[in-house]
Amino acid sequence: MLTDTYDVALLDLDGVVYRGHHPIEKAAEALAEARGRGMRLAYVTNNASRTPGAVAALLTGMGVPAGEEDVVTSAQSAARLLSEKLPPGAKVLAVGGTALRHALYARGLTPVSTAAEGPEAVVQGFSPDLSYGLIAQGAQAVRNGALFVASNGDFTVPVNQGPPKPGNGSLTKVIEYATGVAPVVTGKPEIPLHRESILRTGAERPLIVGDRLDTDIEGAHNGGADSLLVFTGVTDPLTALTAAPEHRATYLAPDLTGLLTAYPDVTEEAEAYGCGGWHARWQDGAVRLTGEGDPWHGLRALAAAAWRAPEPVPADAVRAALTGLGLA
Repeated sequence: MLTDTYDVALLDLDGVVYRGHHPIEKAAEALAEARGRGMRLAYVTNNASRTPGAVAALLTGMGVPAGEEDVVTSAQSAARLLSEKLPPGAKVLAVGGTALRHALYARGLTPVSTAAEGPEAVVQGFSPDLSYGLIAQGAQAVRNGALFVASNGDFTVPVNQGPPKPGNGSLTKVIEYATGVAPVVTGKPEIPLHRESILRTGAERPLIVGDRLDTDIEGAHNGGADSLLVFTGVTDPLTALTAAPEHRATYLAPDLTGLLTAYPDVTEEAEAYGCGGWHARWQDGAVRLTGEGDPWHGLRALAAAAWRAPEPVPADAVRAALTGLGLA
């Protein structure tokens, strides 16, 4: 089981532990059992609008085991990066909410709100109440030479209903376009948030758990860590199988019960890839799957065949096999 192999699970939240404000089925029970087996759990989020305490309270209310010390945010990674580049007490213009300011205080920095106060840096983090005036102050400070840092570069944020809304990555473009200066980004998939998670948890062999290829899985790839992709969020099996190398997860599972699953080895023999009673091989430009058993083991065999080359495979090469597994 993954709980026997990895000491810390670094878990994404939305799409992994909960969806909107509703817990994902089996998530709380799986996480409690993983913790009971000795795996430390840490919740790593690109959202800089909530404090670790607020995130922990949300999780606890859903029955998920979590304390403030178990939450790592992109605001914390941005504050650490700034504290390592600036002198103690340096002024930082915080283009964001209360959680971002708290993170700066915690690292010994001084949050300010106007360019006239002479900040040495500008840090931008998502806040639904962000005002034009504060963004304009940030742009002025960047024009004056302040270092520009963004807590994350997500262009959208999920909502309970309807299409996604603009995220921090979209909002930072206002300052970038106004000044010609691109920010240093600290959130997933960049290294600073991964480093912050390792430092805060003391992980020696971390496992990144997420539902997004371009943040969670790519972040694991950038940090040199193994990853578990769950299909309770934005990614489906077809998208996973046709992914580029940096978006290919180490493990695939339907949900967080994958932390408690025994994973048969994937074998390769005579250009056939086997896993748990299934065998996948290329034939006439597509991957053919034969065998029986757990369909998720079939998906792992299929992934091994699809990922044998660095180039992403076309969807038509794997769609029929996925349909046969009932996972199309």
